[in-house]
Amino acid sequence: MSVMKNISNRRFWWLVIAVAVIWFANLEYRKLIKPDEGRYAEIPREMVVSGDWTTPRLNGLKYFEKPPLQYWATATAYTVFGEHQWTSRLWMGLTGFAGILLVWFTGLRLFGREAAGYAAILLGSSMLYALMGHINTLDMGVTFFLTLGIAGLLLGQTQTDTTKRRNWMLLAWAALGLAVLSKGLMGLVLPGAALFIYAVAQRDFSVFKRMHWLLGLAVFLLITAPWFYLVMKANPEFFQRFFIYEHYTRFTTKDLGRYQPWYYFVPILLAGMLPWTLLMFDTLINTWRGSKLTGNAFNAANFLLVWAVFIYLFFTVSGSKLPSYLLPMFPALALLMGRQLVEMDTRRLFWLIAPILPLTLLGLGLAPFTARLADTPLQLQGYGDYAYWLVAAALIWSLGVIAALILLRRPQVAKESKLVAVLVLAFSSLLAAQLGTSGYNTIAKERSAYYIANAIRPYVKADEPFYSVDTYEQTLPFYLKRTFTLVQYQDEMAFGIMQEPQRWIPDYASFAKVWQAQTAALAIMPVDTYKQLKQLDFAMKIIYEDPQYIVVSKP
Repeated sequence: MSVMKNISNRRFWWLVIAVAVIWFANLEYRKLIKPDEGRYAEIPREMVVSGDWTTPRLNGLKYFEKPPLQYWATATAYTVFGEHQWTSRLWMGLTGFAGILLVWFTGLRLFGREAAGYAAILLGSSMLYALMGHINTLDMGVTFFLTLGIAGLLLGQTQTDTTKRRNWMLLAWAALGLAVLSKGLMGLVLPGAALFIYAVAQRDFSVFKRMHWLLGLAVFLLITAPWFYLVMKANPEFFQRFFIYEHYTRFTTKDLGRYQPWYYFVPILLAGMLPWTLLMFDTLINTWRGSKLTGNAFNAANFLLVWAVFIYLFFTVSGSKLPSYLLPMFPALALLMGRQLVEMDTRRLFWLIAPILPLTLLGLGLAPFTARLADTPLQLQGYGDYAYWLVAAALIWSLGVIAALILLRRPQVAKESKLVAVLVLAFSSLLAAQLGTSGYNTIAKERSAYYIANAIRPYVKADEPFYSVDTYEQTLPFYLKRTFTLVQYQDEMAFGIMQEPQRWIPDYASFAKVWQAQTAALAIMPVDTYKQLKQLDFAMKIIYEDPQYIVVSKP
């Protein structure tokens, strides 16, 4: 009986509960951070308020950058549990945690119980995966459904029973439909391209005969088509904006201001896979060396290798890059690494982990000097406080690496030591990630409008206009539970303003007329904008001021 099987029989649920407690513990603790967390908390809030779950809106303006599945999930959480920081992040937490269980389930059926256990442990403690499971973006949700689609494909293609194969393939098609509703056509294009590359590399096109195309496409369209039909019916401009601009233009040009050089993802991958970075390279090399043509027999490991490499190269050549774009690689890499770990001796694993210790010790030595990164007095205070959290995170991580290395040097109980060492390092890594994420709350005064909202809430009345001049603080609408009229500011809302220009004030001169006509009104603006408006003789009374923003009322 394997060690992993023995532990899963006795302590599996305690491990799951322990990971769940650590995983979900800090969803409410941190203030929302601009821009993404504010944006993806506010759009669902406006859905609940308006009752329109078809047309996504940001600050009351049409916003067609992404499909609605995560908005719907978060809006549902708001409806059931209320509008809180934790409910705004709940979808990321749930899909991230479910992704760990999904990797275990898939690995169990493909590579065995021991490999499955290792794969789940590695995924949940990989730094980028752990961080992105607690930050409100769309990437964790789409990663879960892409992984579910791949799992259905792998389990279906390796089945000999035709009924079971059909059911797994239908699950794969359904998952890809949900991936499309999570983040657009990449939910279909990426798996399709990876499967084609796999078929060419393996010289095996029989996989396409087992896809159950007619029934699968019917399931896919049943999931995706209703919303696309309804949103295009209500908004004829949707097709050009969503399918052309947000997909083709985003990938092929630098239009969105997210261009980075080709090597941008190198440090992201190296740091994001910590503490398993060297294990990842060892696994990729050995999987490549062990890959072979298998005729008409589907090779799950080879497909996972193709998927991971393809995702990296696809986003490397993209004109738009963000760190979280690599996230769909991680479940596939975890499955391959779990498989590799089963056959790896403790000595080899020791030397794959040992080089991580100098890095964690370096982090421990540098963490106290975090404040030196500050550019402003506000940052100086926040970064200084953040240093304590980073010291704690680096200390726990370093101790975890040291404990793992000691355990791996116990040859008398090598197999048991390997598992315990992996668990110790994994838990220390997850705790370090959670401490680092939670500690970021010390910088909230610069990156979140929580404190602004608390200070001005007594002045805010639902029936009085509120203007946002030369800026849009993404987290403020969520905390104040209201939208703003933008003044001389467009940015990502330029498309929505073009569709409904009456919701926008284009310049100071137009704003002066509107402001003078109001008996009562509020406005938020950058400090420099306030100075400009004072020179234009705007009548304003300051009700809040910090180094970045000033909020004024009509005197």
